[in-house]
Amino acid sequence: MTLTQSTANASSSLSTISEQISIVSQNIARVNNADATRKVANVVSGPGGGVSVAGISRTANKLLLDTYLTANSNSQTQSVINSALDQLQNTVGDTDSETSPASLIAKLTSSLQDYSASPQNNAVGATVVTAAQELVNSLNSATQSVTDVRNQADSDIAASVNNINNLLSQFQTLNQQVVTGTSSGSDVTDALDARDAVLKQLSTEIGIRTVSRDNGDMAIYTDSGVTLFDKTSRTVTFQQSANLSPSAVGNPVYADGVPIAGTSHVMSISSGKLAGLVEIRDSIAPTYQSQLDEVARGLIETFAESDQSATPTLPDAAGLFTYGGGPAIPASGTVVPGLAGSIKVNPNVDPSQGGDASLIRDGGISDPGNPAYTYNTTGGSSYTDRIQQLITGLDTSLTFDPSSQIQQSGSVADYAKSSVSWLEALRQSASNEAESRQATADRATSSLSQATGVNLDEEMTNLLSLERTFQASSRLINTVDSMLSTLLQASG
Repeated sequence: MTLTQSTANASSSLSTISEQISIVSQNIARVNNADATRKVANVVSGPGGGVSVAGISRTANKLLLDTYLTANSNSQTQSVINSALDQLQNTVGDTDSETSPASLIAKLTSSLQDYSASPQNNAVGATVVTAAQELVNSLNSATQSVTDVRNQADSDIAASVNNINNLLSQFQTLNQQVVTGTSSGSDVTDALDARDAVLKQLSTEIGIRTVSRDNGDMAIYTDSGVTLFDKTSRTVTFQQSANLSPSAVGNPVYADGVPIAGTSHVMSISSGKLAGLVEIRDSIAPTYQSQLDEVARGLIETFAESDQSATPTLPDAAGLFTYGGGPAIPASGTVVPGLAGSIKVNPNVDPSQGGDASLIRDGGISDPGNPAYTYNTTGGSSYTDRIQQLITGLDTSLTFDPSSQIQQSGSVADYAKSSVSWLEALRQSASNEAESRQATADRATSSLSQATGVNLDEEMTNLLSLERTFQASSRLINTVDSMLSTLLQASG
């Protein structure tokens, strides 16, 4: 090898090492960036032994990325559900909580027993009304909380859809950069990192799967197979509801005109924040609301007054508890949507509203002065039959709507306990599942980071090695320069 060739090779080495050092320095600068992958200079040998950087590649692993996207979507689904269940559980506590309907029904029973022991004491009768009002307040408040959770979920669905559309728009721009750059041979590693970062964010909102194509092109589909991106981004649409009442049904979500959430469909998504929000709005919250409504209906039915005539002809009428449709009694065994929000203490028995608490003992709450609904026909102050009848009624088995997903028969007190237990069991199950899915997502994140991320120790080692190589190439140039100088002196 001639001295001139040696100098040329050493110069190409210095140039190549400089580029490699620059890339390593960039890696080190992005060591704390979770979306950055490790960049590597692709060094090739040239004629005569010289070297050059032919291009830059990155340490990518599509299998691990796809695993992460799936794990992240599943984790987000359960996280959203778990958060909503915590909100619902806080409205009633557990079966032992003083604010739960079950405990307040027990308190109402106790006040009736006290009134039965002192039927002539109107002050004790007033405590029955107070206990009934606390129970009503609990049901009203729980209904409002359920409505708030549904409306918040509906609002969050709109926000999620907006995020999805924005992310798809960003993906389209980055995907075009990748395709164009790949075709021209440009460095597209940064664009690929940015595109993967968008995919990670997108998987938070909705379950996705990706398909890679020539020139770095990529298509995106929902986990159910609906196209989200193929050359161009597809529009995801949703119409937010102004206010979801207990009887209202939320609007569906569409992707490219195909329903993917909010309605029964073979292409419905199964993961991502969007899937969890729809499940809260359309399944979990409405089911719990129906249980509250059945508790309210059971109370109205239990405390209803019947025609006491020798030959009864009048229908049962609402007594201590009534609602907007009173004095008629709701149909037995059928959910009345929103009843827990409209149930109230009958004003005719509430002293604070000019009512008479003694009507609990005597009857006639539904229609004061109507003898047909009067139980205490003699007007005796020691009369307790009606009070005892109410106490017994709270332990009498009723029929409940099976759509509420808990027991179909039992006392209203037992049903209320079953509802709280159902919610707590669901919340505990969701919490455990959320922890499990989060652990899976964390492992997927760690595996992806270890395989494709920047390792500071490794990069510092590479940097030291490149610096030594740079020094060796520099010494070679100095040596050749010295030899040339010696030859020139000798020839002169």
